[in-house]
Amino acid sequence: MATTVSRRSTRMPLRDRLLRLAGAVTTPLLPDDYLDLVAPLRAGADLRGRILDVRPETPDAATVVIRPGRGWRGHLPGQYVRLGVDVDGVRQWRAYSLTAPPGRGNAPVTITVKAIPDGVVSNHLVRRVRPGTIVQLDQAQGDFVLPRPAPPRVLFVTAGSGVTPVMGMLRCGALADSDVVLVHSAPTPTDVIFGAELRDLAAQGVLRLVERHTDRDGQLDVTELADLVPDHLDRQTWACGPVGLLDAVERHWADAGAADRLHTERFRPTVITAGEGGPVTFTRSGVTVQADGSRALLDAGEEAGVLMPSGCRMGICFGCVLPLRQGAVRDLRTGELTTALPGDGVLVQTCVSAAAGPCDIDL
Repeated sequence: MATTVSRRSTRMPLRDRLLRLAGAVTTPLLPDDYLDLVAPLRAGADLRGRILDVRPETPDAATVVIRPGRGWRGHLPGQYVRLGVDVDGVRQWRAYSLTAPPGRGNAPVTITVKAIPDGVVSNHLVRRVRPGTIVQLDQAQGDFVLPRPAPPRVLFVTAGSGVTPVMGMLRCGALADSDVVLVHSAPTPTDVIFGAELRDLAAQGVLRLVERHTDRDGQLDVTELADLVPDHLDRQTWACGPVGLLDAVERHWADAGAADRLHTERFRPTVITAGEGGPVTFTRSGVTVQADGSRALLDAGEEAGVLMPSGCRMGICFGCVLPLRQGAVRDLRTGELTTALPGDGVLVQTCVSAAAGPCDIDL
């Protein structure tokens, strides 16, 4: 018995034919590349955000208002977001605490950045970036958050920009029924990020604010907390700031047997310097190979005996994507540099990326 197949059933759907035609016309780019130009925040695209405003907070700090794309899943007060920013042709990734209370959908979010000496990204965001700039985003991360319900007695110990995740907690309203004390250290009253808002909250009785101005009072000694906040070891405590402060806080709480009531968030001072080639470490495989600046990470890994995922090997299918845990890589097609601080896990295409200095690949 003969089987008849209708001509209509074998034809490619109109949508697929249009996409194929668009791909042929736009080669070597893809239709999505053009959509990224006109609708970078659309659903289904890589997560990005558009900077809406930059608001000065202190002479060297500013709040950056960002509208995330439609893929944004929201955040919890105290969490941070990793931001990918193009600075002088190099894509740099940094993590910043979210300082606005959670909103709905892709409502604007804020990060508050303190410019540090020689800080490439922080100075760019505070002093150079303009509204309308598109940045790369990851989903919110971090466990420096409040439990539910909030503890009845809370202590925050912060210094410098370490107050930023705490401000996210204070603004969300979760501590309305808690006894809250904030001990904050900054060089001068003018240098206190959110200074006016914090002092207003203190005047309203929302919290007790203890300001330590190091230009006058010197560095905060954690043993002083016994006088400043006599019941500090009995409070659930969140501390954020420079390494020296957090080391001292962790020793103090551990020595008192109260480490289970302490939660800390550490800054990462690592600076990544890009170059030409360098050692590539495949962290889970335990393999390190020296790669020059013209050899794809995929080829370097395979030659060293690492079982590398791959596909088209031309940068089209994304079958070779792996997390860059730290270091710098260069896109062999465009020359674009991507950097990552320790633990970042920025996704890179290994078939079209080469080492631009030491780098660690999560494989």
